Amino acid sequence: MPLIHPTLVSHNTSIIGFQYFSQTRYFNSRLTKSRISIPQFTTNRTFEFSHLSPLSSLSVHYSSSFLLHSKNPTAFEMTASFRRAIGQRFNPSGIFFTLSVAFRQPRLFLPHLSVRDISSVDWAALRRAGFRGVVLDKDNTLTAPYSLSLWPNLNDSLQQCLLAFPGQVAVFSNSAGLREYDPNGLEATKLEESIEGVSVIRHETKKPAGTVEEIEKFFGCSASHLLMVGDRNFTDVVYGNKNGFLTVLTEPLCLSKEPFIVQQVRRFERFLVNHWCKKGLKPVEHPLLSEARNCIQDNSL
Repeated sequence: MPLIHPTLVSHNTSIIGFQYFSQTRYFNSRLTKSRISIPQFTTNRTFEFSHLSPLSSLSVHYSSSFLLHSKNPTAFEMTASFRRAIGQRFNPSGIFFTLSVAFRQPRLFLPHLSVRDISSVDWAALRRAGFRGVVLDKDNTLTAPYSLSLWPNLNDSLQQCLLAFPGQVAVFSNSAGLREYDPNGLEATKLEESIEGVSVIRHETKKPAGTVEEIEKFFGCSASHLLMVGDRNFTDVVYGNKNGFLTVLTEPLCLSKEPFIVQQVRRFERFLVNHWCKKGLKPVEHPLLSEARNCIQDNSL
């Protein structure tokens, strides 16, 4: 399991630098607060680091399944829960992949369709247009961030989606089902139990990187006959477009529960997309796009 090393960076600021090592990755990040707050965890513990003076302590909120195993005063073994808490706030591989795409293929950032939320979609019409399945992001597309419960206002639309695509609706998320953060699939199973009729695809790589192999195996068809629905240009839309999906961008359900860094990335996303749209850039082509445009009940963007 990877090791995380808390190191004092400055005597004048409350910054803790983290060096994160694994067999395949290395990166440095800095957190500007000495308290890491993880809202979905309920039990509080405080770890004292006398060698980090003038910082007196690092307080971590975590559940009983979140464990830090001490190896020495400056090294701690990090479990999947903690990796997820850090990784959802900082995704270095995603950032580097996105920046490379921005320079080489900016059209991949542009969704084919933009809607307020999934209730703006006529799912039965999309089925008649030739689509065979729906891939949904989780956080801020189906649920509030870190939640396993369906956003209440989306229940009717999701039921219509399940009727139009029976057994062919799945979540493909950078949290539930991602083996780095959900290695035993426990969160994926809980989400499937919470939102009946929706499967969670287990996968190895964070969007927007990775291939489409796991999704096409689940649906039994090419990605060109599938919809990728999500709230992020940098992850859901780029991943969907580069792999041949028809991409549908939704507005986020609940910004107030998102980490600050994610909100700032959203602002950068909007800046880039608006810039490219003003320059006349169009989304990548898709064979079913003209039919899909007629399946949107409320095009809000």
